[in-house]
Amino acid sequence: MFPKVEKIKLLASILERDSIELMVQMQWANALSTRPSLEAAVADVVQRATSELTAPADLGLVFISSAFASEYSRLLPLLAEKLSVPVLIGCSGGGVIGTTLGGETEELEAQPALSLTLAHLPGVNVQAFHVAAEDLPDLDSSPDGWQNLIGVPTTPTPQFILLSGAFSSGISNLLQGLDFAYPGSVTVGGQASGGGMGGKIALFCNEHLYREGTVGIALSGNIVLETIVAQGCRPIGKPLQVTKGDRNIILELDEKVPLMVLRDLISNLSEEDRNKAQHSLFVGIVMDEFKQDLHQGDFLIRDILGVDPSAGAIAIGDRVRPGQRLQFHLRDAEASAEELELLLQQYQDKQISEPAAVGALMFACLGRGEGLYGKPNFDSELFQRYLNYIPLAGFFCGGEIGPVGGNTFLHGYTSVFGICRANVRS
Repeated sequence: MFPKVEKIKLLASILERDSIELMVQMQWANALSTRPSLEAAVADVVQRATSELTAPADLGLVFISSAFASEYSRLLPLLAEKLSVPVLIGCSGGGVIGTTLGGETEELEAQPALSLTLAHLPGVNVQAFHVAAEDLPDLDSSPDGWQNLIGVPTTPTPQFILLSGAFSSGISNLLQGLDFAYPGSVTVGGQASGGGMGGKIALFCNEHLYREGTVGIALSGNIVLETIVAQGCRPIGKPLQVTKGDRNIILELDEKVPLMVLRDLISNLSEEDRNKAQHSLFVGIVMDEFKQDLHQGDFLIRDILGVDPSAGAIAIGDRVRPGQRLQFHLRDAEASAEELELLLQQYQDKQISEPAAVGALMFACLGRGEGLYGKPNFDSELFQRYLNYIPLAGFFCGGEIGPVGGNTFLHGYTSVFGICRANVRS
């Protein structure tokens, strides 16, 4: 018989060994194909992704470019012929992100591309679901209503990946509902894109193809999903307080006419920034009402939808309320690059003592990419330099889903990263 102290040491050793084994066993592989034939692209990504795993895949994620729009219905049957995976979700995108045969991560825009991610996730429960807008509970419903809709328990705390239909009604309500019903959960994702206005979209969930609603997965157990949300803006002027507002219309800022405040602000900018303000002006809503020293990342960025010259009012893409603070922002390539690098540095500094990330997903706005930076692969290359070139996959979205200030929102012009690693504390 072991003495009591030796028993405790032995148990601790076993637990530590098991935790390390779980961390080592988690695997993540991605393959990106540019074959113009869908059959050839499917065969390519399945062969390459499966060859990188030494254990069966528990989860598959597939992203297909809008260049294959006429063949969306053929994707799942073709995958089923060559791949056996218990849970598979995916969608169409205006561009696709993944790892090429040469091992480079590429963001392929406006060309045929197929990206397949396979993950072996020991100790993780993976559950897929599809939600139609008409099935969403009332926002006044209890947490039980949302939990019954998704079919996922609250313990252990699930992590969500959501893929929504383009212009999907109810997506903002769904995000609010998940935040309410699953406190502590992390949610990332994006809205499927057809590559242009009116383009067909596709959502995939196991053997089903959907054209609307939201598909998703809940990941529970030995997993952590961390996020980086790069909104790509820099503040100008100073923080202002909404002293009068109605729904999404700002009627007073610091007890002054909003349009006059904005005109005064723009007149004091440099000539370069005044030119940018003509087409790249946004509003940042302060997320922490008690924080005084504000920086990039402290704001939820929203569009300016229009102005009323007669009343001097400004309409924005979110609700406002008296007492709320906001600050005007400009978006450009330089601000976007600086913000993403700052967020990556902050993330890297926090992860020194944590288990290494094994894989990641990137949900990028159609308005970023080469059109913003003037060269391809900017966001993904910067991300990979800080995250040790882990497998990265994703797509160009019609809207991006990620948390800011502890709540989950639908964004625009944003790159959202979901970073996966084992949770040795689970």
